[in-house]
This record gives sequence, C-alpha cells and structure tokens, in this order.
Amino acid sequence: MNIRAELVQTIVFIAVMAGWFAFAAIFIFRKQPPSEPTRKREQTSIIGLALQGLSYAIVWSAWRRPPSPFIEGSGILLEIVLAVLTLAIEFCSIWLVLSAVRALGKQWSLTARVTEGHKLVVEGPYNIVRNPIYTGMLGMLFATGVALSHWPNLLAGIVVFLIGTMIRVRSEERLLREAFGPEFEAYSSRVPAIIPGLY
Repeated sequence: MNIRAELVQTIVFIAVMAGWFAFAAIFIFRKQPPSEPTRKREQTSIIGLALQGLSYAIVWSAWRRPPSPFIEGSGILLEIVLAVLTLAIEFCSIWLVLSAVRALGKQWSLTARVTEGHKLVVEGPYNIVRNPIYTGMLGMLFATGVALSHWPNLLAGIVVFLIGTMIRVRSEERLLREAFGPEFEAYSSRVPAIIPGLY
C-alpha cells in the first residue's frame, strides 16, 4: 500500500473517532428541559435498542489495524472515494441527530413513549425522514465500519441494526398512531421512515 493511501485512511480514522465524540456529546451535553409525565410507554422498543447496540458491537469487534484498506488491494482512487463518502455520511449523520434532538426537546426519550401534551414533530429533519436519529445512527455505523472494520462485519452489523430499528420504529409508530390518528397517517404517507426512497 502506498503512502498516499495510508494518509487517506489515517485521516478518515481520526475524523471518524472525532465524529464519535461529537455524536456522544449531543446526548451527554444536551439541555434537558423538565420531562413531561409519561402517558404511555411501549416496552418492545427495548428489544430494538438492544439489537442496535449489538450491531455496533459487531462492527467495533473486528477492528482493522489502521491504516489498512477497507477492501484489500484497493487503489488510491477507491480509497479517496470511500474517504469522501465516509466523511460526508458521518457529517450528515451528526447534523441529523443534533437537529432531531433539538427538534424533539423534552419529548426525546431512550424508549418509545408518549407524554402528556405530546406534539407530533414534523419540522426540521423530521420533514426528511420520520426517524432522523435512527438514520443518523445508521450513518455512523456505516462510517465506522468503512473506517475501522471489515466489510463482512459491517454487513452483519447493518442487518442487525435494521432489524432492531424496525422493531423500534413499529413500537414508536404504534403509539403515535394511537395518539395522533389521521394526522400521523398523513405524515407517514408523505415522509419515509429511515432511508428516503427505500424505507
């Protein structure tokens, strides 16, 4: 592997690690307004949360020694394309999650719930996808896999993540359908759940 490819991979490695600090900071240092009392909670979402966590463990468990290529034998051009794609996805993922947490405010929760006075949030990133935090989490998983892991682990991690996310989305949207009825139906028919054009 030539020195330019090693430099590209090292830059991506450092950027992805820095991105994880920014991603974690969104949740650790966010302003926490007083939480409203929970009206209804959906416990099934915890299974989805566990699967999402497992997907990250799958990707992180097969750490590639940096700098080394994501695809063996790839040339500098492919490494640059992967680097640009990885950093763009990471940047967009962090922006999506930050914007979504701000838009949700006191309604943000780790598990699916509806609070007293709950409002259906449809602006900002929620106008792009119904679950921008999950979209951002998927983007971070992908960026991490390309920068640090091996492709079979990334593929397995994505499959596990999507299964967990579908469980969480169904749990959360069941509550939203009960709470908002036709308003949520109109919103969900207009805006994709996680990935525009796919799901």
